[in-house]
This record gives sequence, C-alpha cells and structure tokens, in this order.
Amino acid sequence: MSETPRPQSTARRTVLATGAAASAVLLLPASAEAAPGRSGRAASRHSGLVSSRLTLPSGVATGDVSSNSAVLWARSSGTSRLRAVLRAVDESGQVLRGRFEHGVTLRSGWVSGQTDHTAKIVAGRLPSGTRFEVTYAFEDELGRLGESAVAHFTTAPGTRFGKKTTAAQSFVWTADTAGQGYGINPEIGGMRGYAAMHATKPDFFLHSGDTIYADNPIPETVEVKGEPTWRNITTEETSKVAETLNEFRGRHRYNMMDVNLREMYADVPVIAQWDDHETTNNWWPGEVLEDPRYTQVRDVDTLAARARRAWQEYMPIADGRALRGGDGFEPARIHRKISRGPSLDVFALDMRTFKGENTPGLEQTETPILGEEQLQWLIRELRASTATWKVIANDLPLGLVVPDGKGQESISNAEHGAPLGRELELARLLKAIKDHGVKNVVFLTGDVHYCAAHHYSPERAAFTDFEPFWEFVAGPINAGSFGPNALDGTFGPRLDFEAHGPVMGSPRTGEHQYFGHVEIPEDGRAFRVRLINAQGTTVYSRTLTAR
Repeated sequence: MSETPRPQSTARRTVLATGAAASAVLLLPASAEAAPGRSGRAASRHSGLVSSRLTLPSGVATGDVSSNSAVLWARSSGTSRLRAVLRAVDESGQVLRGRFEHGVTLRSGWVSGQTDHTAKIVAGRLPSGTRFEVTYAFEDELGRLGESAVAHFTTAPGTRFGKKTTAAQSFVWTADTAGQGYGINPEIGGMRGYAAMHATKPDFFLHSGDTIYADNPIPETVEVKGEPTWRNITTEETSKVAETLNEFRGRHRYNMMDVNLREMYADVPVIAQWDDHETTNNWWPGEVLEDPRYTQVRDVDTLAARARRAWQEYMPIADGRALRGGDGFEPARIHRKISRGPSLDVFALDMRTFKGENTPGLEQTETPILGEEQLQWLIRELRASTATWKVIANDLPLGLVVPDGKGQESISNAEHGAPLGRELELARLLKAIKDHGVKNVVFLTGDVHYCAAHHYSPERAAFTDFEPFWEFVAGPINAGSFGPNALDGTFGPRLDFEAHGPVMGSPRTGEHQYFGHVEIPEDGRAFRVRLINAQGTTVYSRTLTAR
C-alpha cells in the first residue's frame, strides 16, 4: 500500500523490554526433554535466590484451528517451556466428560532468547465441533509454574464416529494494524477495532496482512487536523523503521501490549497472513531500498528474512521444521489451507514471497505474484476441496489499481484490455477454477485501508474465460484511512459498494475503520457478508447462495 510516512518524533518513552529469534513447535508432550543448563535458567539468580517469576508478557493465542487441530501460542519472560492443559467444555464453561475431562497436558520444547521466548504447541487429533478451554503457563527447569492465563477455541465441524457433522460458524477478517503512526492510544481505550470484532463472537479471525507496520515509526504524538492530538504508547523498537531482528520482533511485542487485541486473541483463533508492511512498503524480492531512513540495511532480502522470522515467531502458525511426520506444512511456508468442516475451506495465500518487481505491469509474458508452485498448489487444493464454500484469502486485491511510483504494487496495471504481466497469472487461476468446475469461490482481502464489495463477471471483461465471483475488501482496523482506488476493467469488476475516510484519517472515532463478518448457517447454503466499522455499525451486507 503506497503511503506518505508520518514524521518521526525524537522524544519517546520506552515501556517494553527487548527480546531476541524462532518459535518451537511440538506435537506431543515433551516431558522427557532435557532442561537447559545453568547458563540458560528461567529466572536470574542473586545469592542463590530466584529473583523473578515467569510471566506471560504478550498474552496467549491460538491459531489455524481446523476440525481436528490447533496451534497454541504464548511468550515467556525467560528461558522455560510452555505447558498447556486442554479441557473440553460446554458453552457455559462446564467440563465435559470424556478424554479431556481431567485435562490433557502438552508441553513445548525449551525456549529462550533464541526464539524471543515464544513457544508453540501443535495440538492434534482433537475431536471436531468441540469447545476447549486451555490453561497456559510456563515452567522453569525445576518444574515451577509461572503466571497462568486461559484461552478458548472451538474446533470446526468435521467427522465424528464416521459421520460428517455440521454446525453454523462465523468469522471476521480485516487488515492493517498500527500503521501511519497510529499505535496504542490509551485515551480512546487502545485498539478499539479489536474490541468491536471480538463483540461479534466469531469462531475465528482472518488477519489479511499488515499485521504490523515495521516501516512506520510510532511517535509519542500525531497531530490530526480537526481532532485532539493523538497520543501513543511508545517503545524503543517502534521509534524507527525496523532493520534488526529485535526491532522487527519489537513491533509484534508492541501490538500485543494492547488489551483489546490480547483479549480477542485469547478468545478467537487467528489465521494470519503477511503482506508488505511486515517488512517495508510495497517490497519485492531483490529490491534495494533508496529510503534514507534505512541506515543499516537497504537490501530487502535481508530485511524480509528478519521480518519473516519475527512474524512466524509471533503468529500462531505451525512451523513445519518441528512437526513430526508433517501435516501439510513445509518449513516457513505461509500459504496453506485450513479446513473448517463440510461448509468451509480457507486458502491463505502468500502474495509477497514470490512477487516480481513492481513494473508498470505491461509485460507480454507472465510475471509472478503467487509463483508457479503456489499457483499449482492452490489449483490442486481447490479442485480437491469438498467444502461448500472456498474462501481465498488474498492479501492483495485483485482488480484495484495500487500505484507504486512509476510501477504498480497491484496485480492490475490500470490498462483495461487483455491480461498482461501479473494479470496473466490471475487469468490462469480463474480459468482453472472454471475448467475444474470449482463452485462457490469467494475472495477476501484488505490492504487498501477502506472497505468495498466487487463483483467480477466475464460479460463486462476483456478476459472472459472465467465464472463470475465476488471479492470483499476490509480494513484498516487500527491505521490511517485511504481510498478509494480505481478498478481495472480486465476481469470485469463492478463496484457494488465502498466506504472510506479521509486520506490519512485517524482511527479515533472508529467510523472509518472496517472489518468484515461472515456467517455460514448450519446447512452451509448461505454466505452472509457484512462490512462493519469499529463503532459496530454495519455499513453493507450481502448474502450469497451456494450453487
């Protein structure tokens, strides 16, 4: 997303300690694993006495919850290992009889500053359609437990005792957290958009990218025309653009300081994507930055490697290198499918890692946005999916034009004719969806800092070999407002709705901060979409019916 960065304040107030590198993942209890040596003990010692108790400085979270698995995440204050106790409960919180009645305990491997003290556990072989209460705590090498916290999640419908089960489910999606200098403002209650999403009681949250803004410093104050001065909580790591691994990690630690975000993450599982601002604005592999704010590193590949490591440490996404036997994840792979039962599959894309240079997009030959491996994976998984609804979570919109200097950040090239450049790859995907008879595909996206609904149809398009489909846009959730962007006519989009605020508008009132909400009833035949602002007001709704 192209933008004008806010000026950086030289004054700042540090409120969060720094840390240090990659999360541990474990499928099964690890009680036999050796504890670290004396040099890596969980708490500092003075005169032989323990001087601190292990805490949970960034809260707890769950992620990628499917019909039979979940990723459990937490961060510790010191060298330790995560202990998670799972209990199956009903909606009132009463423990259910059965395998989880007395609690099933799982442990991660030992974590230290090498992982910024983040830990993950992949809980597998879970019963479908079941609500879980998870008690998190870290334990030191002597088995002493520190601070505890509770999270909840519900596995998706699936197959139980050989029969498919069904249930209604809902979810929210949005993008863009802590951008344009707008961080945690305690005067307005922090990131209120997260509280508004939480209030809808979704079964999961799809974060469509720009989970942090590593390239946007967060100053103590931001002056906004016609509004009171915006006042941020600040930290050392958010005072400049992120270049070191610790600075990237510090951006994630900063967001986890917000009480609204933490409360939602403890209660609503996350499906996380990344986009550009996890690294720097509008980047592509191989780019060399000319931005003078980058004084240590201007090689984007180096920045992106650090950014990706920090992102994967802090997002509740499985790290494939530690999975025993594998479950479809590969090491550091961001694109993935999350099965949510007979009614829904979610395909989370990675439109950054394999992206080509931001040219004007007029190449006669295909240039990548997904890359061939990811494109073939997506076509193959869509074709194999038996779910009624196939949600493709694309962190870049399909038909919106997003200029980047003399080039295009977007797939679209602002020419309304036959596909060129990146559009050729999208054309292949849309044709494959049609050729393989894949039904009920919906695209959900963010990135452009306003909300919209677009309908694409071959009858209006220059490229016609595809079936009509919808794309819905949401965001920002705690960042400056932008928009609207122009639509490229190549794939025949029609603007059904859009709502936006002033350029660089603040999140103060929440009026121009947007998220999407989807409800799928038990029979799976409807896909009910609402676009909602952070005041909780629905600004648009549409119901799609399965074919």
